[in-house]
Amino acid sequence: MSFREQIERRRTFGIISHPDAGKTTLTEKLLLFGGAIQEAGAVKNNKIKKTATSDFMEIEKQRGISVATSVLAFIYKDKKINILDTPGHKDFAEDTFRTLTAVDSVIVVIDVAKGVEEQTEKLVEVCRMRNIPMIVFINKLDREGKDAFDLLDEVEQKLGLSVTPLSFPIGMGYDFKGIYNIYEKNINLFSGDSKKNIEDTIAFDDINSPQLEKIIGTQAATELRDNLELVNGVYPPFDKESYLKGTQQPVFFGSALNNFGVRELLDCFIDIAPSPRAKMAEERLVQANEKELTGFVFKIHANMDPKHRDRLAFIKIVSGTFERNKPYLHVRQNKNLKFSSPNAFFAEKKEIVDISYPGDIVGLHDTGNFKIGDTLTEGEILHYKGIPSFSPEHFRYINNADPMKAKQLNKGIDQLMDEGVAQLFTLEMNNRKVIGTVGALQFEVIQYRLEHEYGAKCTYENFPVYKACWVDPKDKNSEEFKEFKRVKQKFLAKDKRKQLVFLADSQFSLQMTQQKYPNVKLHFTSEFD
Repeated sequence: MSFREQIERRRTFGIISHPDAGKTTLTEKLLLFGGAIQEAGAVKNNKIKKTATSDFMEIEKQRGISVATSVLAFIYKDKKINILDTPGHKDFAEDTFRTLTAVDSVIVVIDVAKGVEEQTEKLVEVCRMRNIPMIVFINKLDREGKDAFDLLDEVEQKLGLSVTPLSFPIGMGYDFKGIYNIYEKNINLFSGDSKKNIEDTIAFDDINSPQLEKIIGTQAATELRDNLELVNGVYPPFDKESYLKGTQQPVFFGSALNNFGVRELLDCFIDIAPSPRAKMAEERLVQANEKELTGFVFKIHANMDPKHRDRLAFIKIVSGTFERNKPYLHVRQNKNLKFSSPNAFFAEKKEIVDISYPGDIVGLHDTGNFKIGDTLTEGEILHYKGIPSFSPEHFRYINNADPMKAKQLNKGIDQLMDEGVAQLFTLEMNNRKVIGTVGALQFEVIQYRLEHEYGAKCTYENFPVYKACWVDPKDKNSEEFKEFKRVKQKFLAKDKRKQLVFLADSQFSLQMTQQKYPNVKLHFTSEFD
């Protein structure tokens, strides 16, 4: 297969949703179609001891939430599909924002009963800013929920999208009969038998044929015809170009738990979703079909396998091919590195690959060379943008609870911070360590992982901080900056990259500081020009 064909057969996407909308279940059903797993584990059902393939950390299994973003790949109809599973839980939003820098398109999952929720709004906003193509999947149709047209309105208004339905439900909840697939012109009847792995469809070209009454009954047939007439009247026809530009979003309906409507979604997805796209670096736009390798680290995961203390850096390949044992330039460190066992992912299994193509995600064993946002190239100096650290919302002092284990604790904190689980600030005044997180649940995750992966125990102490701001003075030698440092020394810290950070203890003190020192710029993300 030629290099160009390899690029064109790849689809790399993320699934985003509010917790509990059914994202992990949908991911599993997609793997089922790809033959990557034989049977799906009901994610929340404790009677079934199988937990979802994509959730492998103990805390995830206990809480039924996806904490770490994992990578799952499978082949379907000769297309190589890479799913980047994103944590739905809002405490892990930062991990999800970073993952969105590595996807070429997105599927947004919405719960039929709850409609558009807050977490979905935030994530869709990030996709809209970057014009990432989106497909919307309205899930859990076998339960009572909002009217289909109301949901479509809500998606348009709350998420600022311009939608067009490509399938439409026949009834809902107790009356749910199935789905009419507008894209393929066929009907998929719902049997309610979740043991059936894949439902059968009936081809149906003419919606006005009297056959329809025989299949779904008179009332449902009349309703469906009226609804489809409305759909044609209200929504624009599907236009692939608009979808790829991010200005139109197709919508599918289904029930992931019952594997219903998932095949329609997948078939349409591989047909319309973009293959790997060009990406903007600080220096220039990089096209996927360039011959030379470029790629960037969007995630680091330590101890993926509890039996081996390993740390994997996940690299999204933007252009060229990544070959095993070939030296590549690590741009930040300005040194060449080569990798003897680059991993590709297949559900829970990792396998060593000799060659990977644009769109693929490669896991590289790392002894501490990589940080999030690092670039690998064949010699060109390139920096990919868009992987900032965000200002945390919660802060606590971290203390060592076992003086004999100080070394383990420091190593653990170091590695977890490289992973981007949270941010570490060291106070200038007394060198005490403060951890900042986007969500409070991360403190538990850190404590749990320090103990189980590094054998270190820690305790926390409250530290009242309103916001962490990165300090960017116009002139480092000015009297104003010197005074700022002297007056605010109690509130100054360094982050992991040794950048100066101001920890404001209240909104008021932040505003006063900004007024008093106008030439000392304060930023809420670590990436500023």
